[in-house]
Amino acid sequence: MDPQLVSQVRRFNRTVTQRIGALNDAFLARGRPLGQARVLWEIGPGGSDVRALRSRLDLDSGYLSRLLRSLEEDGLVAVERSGTDGRVRTARLTSRGLAERTVLDRSSDDAAVAILEPLSAPQRTRLVTAMAEVERLLVASAVCVTRCDPRHPDARFCLRGYFTELAERFDGGFDPGRSISAGDAELTPPAGLLLVATRHGEPVGCGALKFHDGAPAELKRMWVAPAARGLGLGRRLLACLEAEAAASGARTVRLETNHTLAEAISLYRASGYREVAAFNDEPYAHHWFEKTLEPPAGGTDASGPGG
Repeated sequence: MDPQLVSQVRRFNRTVTQRIGALNDAFLARGRPLGQARVLWEIGPGGSDVRALRSRLDLDSGYLSRLLRSLEEDGLVAVERSGTDGRVRTARLTSRGLAERTVLDRSSDDAAVAILEPLSAPQRTRLVTAMAEVERLLVASAVCVTRCDPRHPDARFCLRGYFTELAERFDGGFDPGRSISAGDAELTPPAGLLLVATRHGEPVGCGALKFHDGAPAELKRMWVAPAARGLGLGRRLLACLEAEAAASGARTVRLETNHTLAEAISLYRASGYREVAAFNDEPYAHHWFEKTLEPPAGGTDASGPGG
């Protein structure tokens, strides 16, 4: 990694943490540190499953437990165990906690105004636009892409989303039974593989390969959840799959797609795929694509920066 890039990120982090008051023990003058305030806000009026809360905030379970215990001691939060499953705990705001969250919201608005007020109108627009871009890229950097057993719940979630979307978008719907197969065994090494993208522990996308000795690899099941679109995840999944295919010995990747998936077609073309004559009898396909791969430089890591 370029040391200058690393240095710039560190400088940005120092500026932001100081400017928003994260270094103070009493965030927004409410007598508690930022961690407690954020947990209080994140629990929200409807409460939150503790495991989901930990995943959303990327917190160690022990640290989150200490934060919740402090908030319970202050009478702001109540943590309850499920009556049906003792392993499930839910954190809820008490009436005092709801009142404190309202004050935090108001104080946070005031803090945002304090940042914007000294700036001119054009500077405010530049700052807010830059913040939106930084937020988008930080969210993108929080996505992990790894191999996943197609029988895993995360894989099942993504594949259901994929099939559901195709059924909604294709003319006449979509029946997986009519389509060329990509079953569990076909997406399990060495026959193939499935990559799943997760964000804060939640599945947000997938892509798969089928391998054939001495023949091109087939790219299958490319899908990104609507909430994760616009983060460049489709391009990242595609690059991961190409790296996996090259590492397996494939020198060509092939895929077919439906004419209604215009954004996917644009992605494939922009990524160097060329349209070729139909090479299979997929009933839902209107376009067939192929790409010659570069030999691998030294292995692949689906969770790394390039994939």
